[in-house]
Amino acid sequence: MTLSATEQSSTPVATGVDRLRPVRIWLYCMALLVLAMVVVGGATRLTESGLSITSWKPISGTLPPLTDADWQAEFEAYRQIPQGVQNGWMGIEDFKSIFWWEWAHRFLGRLIGLAFAVPFVVFLFQRRFTWSLAGPLAGLFLLGGFQGFLGWWMVSSGLSDLTSVSQYRLAAHLFAASLLFLALIWVARRLEPAKTASSPGWPAWTLLVLIELQIVAGAFVAGLDAGMGYNTWPLMDGALIPQGLDVIEPFWKNLFENALTVQFIHRVIAYVVVIYAGWLLWRQSRRGGFGGVAGWLPRIAVLVLMQVGLGIATLLSMVPISLALGHQALAFMLAGATIAYLADATPRRG
Repeated sequence: MTLSATEQSSTPVATGVDRLRPVRIWLYCMALLVLAMVVVGGATRLTESGLSITSWKPISGTLPPLTDADWQAEFEAYRQIPQGVQNGWMGIEDFKSIFWWEWAHRFLGRLIGLAFAVPFVVFLFQRRFTWSLAGPLAGLFLLGGFQGFLGWWMVSSGLSDLTSVSQYRLAAHLFAASLLFLALIWVARRLEPAKTASSPGWPAWTLLVLIELQIVAGAFVAGLDAGMGYNTWPLMDGALIPQGLDVIEPFWKNLFENALTVQFIHRVIAYVVVIYAGWLLWRQSRRGGFGGVAGWLPRIAVLVLMQVGLGIATLLSMVPISLALGHQALAFMLAGATIAYLADATPRRG
């Protein structure tokens, strides 16, 4: 999408009133809600709560259990799946503590859908944007709905054979969430008044690809609980390159199913991101400094260093929930800052 304020409305130019400002605020709020959804989803994963609700009821599931009988029915359904059998020690109160995390995650998803649909209709009625913008925004709504489908597809993987969700489906779910988050920020930034810009080119886009790759790698780490082991840095299992990275046959499965290899890949990508962000800084300093939209680069570099530091702290302290959630949220903030830079730096058309 290469949307711009001048492409979407001539009203701000004619009257001095920025009719797109409420739309931008709405999109930024939606991005924050998606970020909150990711954090709650991370807590759901870390507390192993994601399989506590074993059915998908888009309408009736909005309400939590209201009676003792309702709670008992939910508990009995949970006890029928492999994770519930494994957690046979659980009582009803223990079950409630994990149920509420998953319920909150699903409720927030429903809230996001409502928070998108109602203002969209209102803004369309007010003619704050044209039909050419309504199309991409409707696409974002569909992407959000698809994200809900992916969430249930992920949960269903742990209801029959596994005691947790598939790491492959978890990675797909998180990746889709990141795309929705980035798309919301991109559209919002492209509706800002035009700035003097020159195309950032492939180097800046490559940084975004690396960050997205790292987010997906982090999902595999979370899906395999790979951060619970090898809690040293910079050495891993006593070496910079540990033994046992290829113990599973065929080799490619190590990239996604070997906890040692998955964590090692996550570390290596982090090193690549740091070096690459440093190179982008050096390159821009040689090309004219950090005025204008190039001012995003030092901020991105700071976020990269913060993310690496937080990741190391999370690993060394055996993945406490607070640090792990901060690490996940900061990854999305880093990706968001990068897409904002790209949106601002890419010249508007028209």
